[in-house]
Amino acid sequence: MSQQNNIVSIRNVSKAFGKHSVLHEITLEISAGEIFGFLGPSGAGKTTLVKQLAGLDTPTEGANFLFGDKMPNIHLINKIGYMAQSDALYNELTAKENLEFFASLYGLKHKARKKRISEVMELVSLTDDLNKLVSNYSGGMKRRLSLAIALLHQPQLLILDEPTVGIDPVLRKSIWDAFVSLKENGTTIIVTTHVMDEAEKCDRLGMIRDGKLIAVGTPNMLVQETKASSIEEAFLIYGGA
Repeated sequence: MSQQNNIVSIRNVSKAFGKHSVLHEITLEISAGEIFGFLGPSGAGKTTLVKQLAGLDTPTEGANFLFGDKMPNIHLINKIGYMAQSDALYNELTAKENLEFFASLYGLKHKARKKRISEVMELVSLTDDLNKLVSNYSGGMKRRLSLAIALLHQPQLLILDEPTVGIDPVLRKSIWDAFVSLKENGTTIIVTTHVMDEAEKCDRLGMIRDGKLIAVGTPNMLVQETKASSIEEAFLIYGGA
């Protein structure tokens, strides 16, 4: 992998909250146009790491670089789409009003805005619910709307923290199909998950346990290296279980 092709460079990153250490000396490169998954249980440090990549937090030690620039960097905001684990939506507004608001933040003008809102709502199968109040959305619908918002400005890098939690299996498959087509169009995607079948869909995985990066590689490579029968078994072997 050439250095120029690396969109994300995580360099010796550690994070502590008081005496509690959350991330330990993580170093990793993520290339343009790949789906990279962070796999690990709840509390492993995945969310802390991706929040730093999105510019919402800073490391205690080390540094994160996106597109060659050190994060956080306000000038990179339009290149990044971020979907948090908890939905940041205005419940008293309709889905359309939420989308209009976020589109205006990204500087999308009227004609382009209308077109993108239509495209992203179709992508997440919410076209018929565009004018519904978000307070009347189910949890799964809110996740899908959050994803639509993250995609609005066609970011080069999409950072998704457990994007399919609470979404039924059929829609989950269609969302992953959308990720693959975004990747084919040049978007780099970082996704956190603790779901093994999603991990297998990633081009490469970083396994995180107790704030440490315990293995990195393609799903096949990680399974073969450990002589495991599944990603789940490989994770347990790398983690010393």
